[in-house]
Amino acid sequence: MSEQDAEIEWLKAEVNCAALLERLPPAWRLDRAESTRRSLKYRRGEGEIVIVNHDGRGWWDPLSDRKGDIFSLVQHLDPGLNFGEARRVLRGFVGIVPTFPEALRARRTRAPRVPVAQQWDRRRPLSRGSPAWLYLTGQRGLPERILAAARVADAIREGPRGSAWFAHRDGAGLLTGIEMRGPDYRNFSAGGDKTLFRLPGGPGRLSRVAVCEAAIDAMSLAVIERERRDTLYAATAGGMGPATIAVLQQLLRVLATDPAGILIAATDADTAGRRYATRLHEMATEAAVRFDTILPPDGLNDWNDALRAMTPVS
Repeated sequence: MSEQDAEIEWLKAEVNCAALLERLPPAWRLDRAESTRRSLKYRRGEGEIVIVNHDGRGWWDPLSDRKGDIFSLVQHLDPGLNFGEARRVLRGFVGIVPTFPEALRARRTRAPRVPVAQQWDRRRPLSRGSPAWLYLTGQRGLPERILAAARVADAIREGPRGSAWFAHRDGAGLLTGIEMRGPDYRNFSAGGDKTLFRLPGGPGRLSRVAVCEAAIDAMSLAVIERERRDTLYAATAGGMGPATIAVLQQLLRVLATDPAGILIAATDADTAGRRYATRLHEMATEAAVRFDTILPPDGLNDWNDALRAMTPVS
């Protein structure tokens, strides 16, 4: 092994991706609520997200297909660096310890984690007049008919403190994680994987898949479109990790067999939403599936904003 190759391997082993994000200006911020020790979510600016994994030796961007090691990360953060310049930058980060162990210390002292399927089974199905029901119909403007449809699909249950829990399921219909939203609460189940929230617009073959960012947005779009019978209303809970990409690719393979098959990016009308739509377009193109983008009207940010701006629909 040459001296240069030895240094490259040394830098890969000694520089932590999280430390680079925390200290290379402009610094990134750890999203404690959505991070675990194995998957650290960092944010910077509008719509910029990087996930650090593999004990700090790897990273990926949930809004694109970018990923890699510490060298690809430093060049992702500063595209103007050539490989030699990247090596010089990384030498200054050898041995620097990231702050996330301290930030996540409280999580290590909690009681043993309850499996996500068991968490779901312990919650009651959504019922008319419950705190979660009143939150969704009142603050979120969702009509009773869409809540009833979500209950029939076992896509929604009642969480604590008036929150609603939305199921994420894989291609086999198995629960993988829970998106949690409430009047003053937003989270995703610890130990769960983001795949897709799914709400069919009707029975039978689904030739149209509309992908939103949040479950409440997917339900809002379903109401606005009067629950198109050909459409699966889906949501990713923000970003696209490997599990989400896998289930989307599975859906795209099905859509590719249908001449009417189409993937719809129904994202938020912001920078992150545009990046998200671009990634969905790339996936549809790779699968040879038709693609379209729809945005909330009149400068509104998301589909729940659009629903609440409408005359109430019964």
